[in-house]
Amino acid sequence: MLSLPLQGMEQGKKVYNNYGSYLRQKYGGKKVYKVIVDAGFTCPNRDGKKGFGGCTYCNVDSFTPDAARHLPSLAEQVEKGMERARHSYKAEKFIIYFQPNTNTYAPAKELKVLYDEALSVNSADVVGLSVGTRPDCLDAEKIALLESYAERVDVDLEMGMESIYDETLGRINRGCTHADLENALRLLEHSPLDVCVHTIFGFPWESREMMLRYAKVINNFPGIRFIKLHHLHIVEGSIMGVHYKRNPFKLFSLEEYTDFICEFIPLLREDVVIQRLFGLADKNLLIAPQWKLKRSEIQAFIDNSLESAGVRQGSAFLPAC
Repeated sequence: MLSLPLQGMEQGKKVYNNYGSYLRQKYGGKKVYKVIVDAGFTCPNRDGKKGFGGCTYCNVDSFTPDAARHLPSLAEQVEKGMERARHSYKAEKFIIYFQPNTNTYAPAKELKVLYDEALSVNSADVVGLSVGTRPDCLDAEKIALLESYAERVDVDLEMGMESIYDETLGRINRGCTHADLENALRLLEHSPLDVCVHTIFGFPWESREMMLRYAKVINNFPGIRFIKLHHLHIVEGSIMGVHYKRNPFKLFSLEEYTDFICEFIPLLREDVVIQRLFGLADKNLLIAPQWKLKRSEIQAFIDNSLESAGVRQGSAFLPAC
């Protein structure tokens, strides 16, 4: 794993250790693009193993581009995704991203068939495998399977942390606890896999101080290499969306969220690469908050605000005693 504690920031364009700079340096300036594939998985809190209905904020379609849905095979999804990326973004290298639902929710031998198929397409141009999952759907055998791919491509394992508070995890019908995440991180302590955790800020019952404590938890696990920061957004087709329409509750405005991020990023270890600062659902699914800006405009607003505020990742980081 290439260590990039500050170089992304020193290259001049962002005040935090950002994923774009990380990819450019790691892959020699090549344009690297994630190709999203849908392997048809479900989740244990959807199929009844742990619950029904899924996480209350979730409509899985809201996290998956239209182009990645309803294709007959993984190989075709990868091929079409690469073709689009080459045409639209001049992509040269690719990371195969198993994103929707829980992508380790099957026996290891079945997972191997799926991962092998996806990685078989234009393998010379594939530099990475990214697998999104839940911490309670991992075990030593599945981790060993993923590690076997790390001999030829970079492999990152993305786990939904969402919140560090069990009360929140219960209220959003997550179906797992924070201890499940900590147990998974311990299993991965000496692994060559790059661990990414996903957070959601803005649950209305969590205070600003509670959310800032997420940074300390992340800092305490040196195996966490990447992080995705999201604000809570309400989408059609979700349980939370039904509740919000009946009784709207406070959500972050863009200015409020940016102000929070300005306080959060300095607390975060400088070696953690930030893959994403926010997330957006498709316009036809998004209920709230309506920031009414394009993704690029939101990114520019946050980046400019961070720079204007003199923010620097890790400047307020306090190592554990």
